[in-house]
Amino acid sequence: MTILALETSTDRGSVAVLSNGRVLYEQAFQAERGHSEQIFGCLEAVCVFCTPCDRIAIGLGPGSYSGVRIAISAAIGLSMATGAELVGLVSAAALEGDEPHYAMIGDARRGSYYYVEVSNGACDFGPVLLSAEELTAKLNGNMHPIFSDAPLADFPQAELAFPSATRLARLAEQNIGIVQRDMLEPLYLRDPHITLPKAK
Repeated sequence: MTILALETSTDRGSVAVLSNGRVLYEQAFQAERGHSEQIFGCLEAVCVFCTPCDRIAIGLGPGSYSGVRIAISAAIGLSMATGAELVGLVSAAALEGDEPHYAMIGDARRGSYYYVEVSNGACDFGPVLLSAEELTAKLNGNMHPIFSDAPLADFPQAELAFPSATRLARLAEQNIGIVQRDMLEPLYLRDPHITLPKAK
């Protein structure tokens, strides 16, 4: 099986192709607000140098809403052209490194944070949305490493770590941690926030 993986939920994006356990292509890039500029250059290289993929794995977040939407859109287009199966995984389950058990936290805006517990590539708990006080209570007594993809002033114990497309591909190859198939959408942790116009 050949798997293409796209991970754009953080400022550090990545693309990888795995075929029968062997990495054919991997590229990481610093994206910040430019995922669309970076990812399509990688996909062009993939189309030139790699065999057609059977499955496309996407990191669904939590994280950058725009980044995840770009990856999903690109994956849908490729799937329509190639017939590849689409699968989605929680990005936090695919951190670089080899820690089997850990917690991932991140800034979810508006005074809240997301929290995920991961064991061997699958989410044991979360992702959930917590207040700073709730997250502090959750982390008290936590025996596993704590990671975040950005520095958090209120939680300096969190070590920096980033999801990896190569890790996503390996999980997808083993059917570990897949949370969505075919109709993919980013992981939403709160209801849509709509600002209504002021009354005249």
